[in-house]
Amino acid sequence: MKELNKQELLNIEGGELNINGTLISSLTRGINAILDLGRSLGTAIRRIGSNNVCSL
Repeated sequence: MKELNKQELLNIEGGELNINGTLISSLTRGINAILDLGRSLGTAIRRIGSNNVCSL
């Protein structure tokens, strides 16, 4: 394997951006998780504000 000099290293270009089904699926799952977390947090805040909390 040939070692590259500094000029050759500067000329290296990366590959294209590939968006496949796995990436889209993980982004969708991440967004859904954030939305579920916000929904749960909002419900908890609303229940505490209206004194509608179950006692343990």
